[in-house]
Amino acid sequence: MMERMREGASGVAVKVILGVIILSFVFTGVSGYIGSGASSSAAKVGNDEISRGDFEREYQNQRNQMQAQLGDYFSNLLADQNYVNTFRKSVLDRMIDDKLIERHAESLGLRVSDAQVRQQIFEFPQFQVEGKFDEDVYQATLRRAGFTAHTFSEDLRKNILREQLRNAIEGTDFSLAGEVESQSKLISQTRDVKKITLSLSDFAKKVKLSDEEINDYYQQHTSQYTRPEQMKVAYIELSAEKLKNNIVVSDNDAKAYYQDNIDKYTSEEQRRVSHILIQGDNKEKAQKVLDKLNAGADFATLAKEDSEDVGSAEEGGSLGWIERDVMDPEFEKAAFALKQPGETTGLVKSEFGYHIIKLDELKAPETESYETVEKAIKQELKDQKAADEFYALQAQLETQAYESPDSLDAAAEAIKANIQTTDFISDANAPDLLKSAPVLQALANPEVKEDGLNSEVIEIAPEHVLVVRINDTRPEKLLPLSEVRDDVVEAATEVKAKESAEKLAISIVEELKSGKEDLLKKYGLQFGEAESLDRSSPIANVVFAMTKPTDGKIEYTQLRDLNGDFLIVGLTQVVSKPNKQYEEQIKAQLTRTNAQQDFTGLIKILRNETDIQYYVVTQ
Repeated sequence: MMERMREGASGVAVKVILGVIILSFVFTGVSGYIGSGASSSAAKVGNDEISRGDFEREYQNQRNQMQAQLGDYFSNLLADQNYVNTFRKSVLDRMIDDKLIERHAESLGLRVSDAQVRQQIFEFPQFQVEGKFDEDVYQATLRRAGFTAHTFSEDLRKNILREQLRNAIEGTDFSLAGEVESQSKLISQTRDVKKITLSLSDFAKKVKLSDEEINDYYQQHTSQYTRPEQMKVAYIELSAEKLKNNIVVSDNDAKAYYQDNIDKYTSEEQRRVSHILIQGDNKEKAQKVLDKLNAGADFATLAKEDSEDVGSAEEGGSLGWIERDVMDPEFEKAAFALKQPGETTGLVKSEFGYHIIKLDELKAPETESYETVEKAIKQELKDQKAADEFYALQAQLETQAYESPDSLDAAAEAIKANIQTTDFISDANAPDLLKSAPVLQALANPEVKEDGLNSEVIEIAPEHVLVVRINDTRPEKLLPLSEVRDDVVEAATEVKAKESAEKLAISIVEELKSGKEDLLKKYGLQFGEAESLDRSSPIANVVFAMTKPTDGKIEYTQLRDLNGDFLIVGLTQVVSKPNKQYEEQIKAQLTRTNAQQDFTGLIKILRNETDIQYYVVTQ
């Protein structure tokens, strides 16, 4: 089947658009990563190159995706150049791994047919309307993402090819019955325990602190009672999203836009075609098939018997609906030259062999009615007007904030915005709007912090900016004990209560292990009713690490629960009851784990066998 499509954008961009592949990076070291920046390549994998442009696009796509997922937290991480270097290397390493996998898959003879690519495109819910593939939605989505049908299909083909190899490896893996049984016993295992709870609040009630102890704790933990440097901030916010609230798009404007962009709402001609493929350069064999067809043989029957495109042969050669700029150029040229349904071509040579193509059905271009797209048009026009207004106001904001640097009044008046102010804040308790790395960096700028000038316009998100200034500051200060005494007493009491409870818990466990119960009697403590714990228990990590009891003896330990209280735990019995209903799931999970290990090992081998050179500079 046809494999050839034009080179396109990065594979990760496809993942972002489709939303079907979850980003997963393994952050590793960056040694050996920094090299000459003169090369136009980011890396070389054997004889294949990863262009610097592809790498930068992929890096930006991954960065945007992480920003959308993690928000300000990711912005703060990007302030650390070491993190950025590691992040960039993880992107390039993934691209290199993908290239290695593609090369290996091709060497094994794995191929992805046009029919497979097309079928997957049809099945993506992002391109469907009411459960059916919609050509207009498909084309519009690609346009918004900067893709053509060629580049999108090529990236998708590569992704499918890599999945083929992964699936081939998984298909050869298996789990032994003994492994499954052993895992089933471990997973379904329960442990019978009895517990005593030493409540921290009970111990806290008994704590008596002297003034000296309170002062000592305060002196030893001054960092906890030091108020950080703080400032009062004034700022102006400008957001395209908020500007949309005041924009109304008239029916006349929407209809005019519809008429001016009618091509945007008109689908391209589509054709449903079938083909018979004879792979390679075997023209003689292809001619014999054509002779049978010309002699009156049924096309679908010939396809099933003679076509070497396995995927379509079973369907009588059907490739479904196609549009321009998707298929192999020679194939497409011949297919779109056919005039009437039922008409067939002669032999058509492509990179993959000889084709005989049959036109099954024609679908003329269709134009959506204005009523169908009215809402989308008005939203698009509103977005455009908001963006235009935003950038016009941003220019005025920049000018006024710069020309009147000692106040935000002129800037606020120019864009008809309110000046918002904060009380004293620090980096830790600043409003979310001011917590992004660019804003914090602007507030730390000497011109803003020391000279009291307006900041430059700060972009905190696409079409969302701020200008900030500092109205007042107060330095870092150790708060006096008299002001924080209650907090100090509470913290010191908790520490002392914890020490007392932990000491008693350890002593009780030691006594129990030696067969004594004097401390239990002294403090009036006794174990609660026996209970069975599985691996979902909050204290499972400790309990399931305890030694299995033997000869009827009880094993003891102490630990802290989620509330901070101390528990004395007696393990009386380990119960293993394999659950048959989970065995198939366990078997599948073990197989996946084995396959992942094999796949990781394969990549390691391919890396060792391939000359890989890094050229890109991590900055």
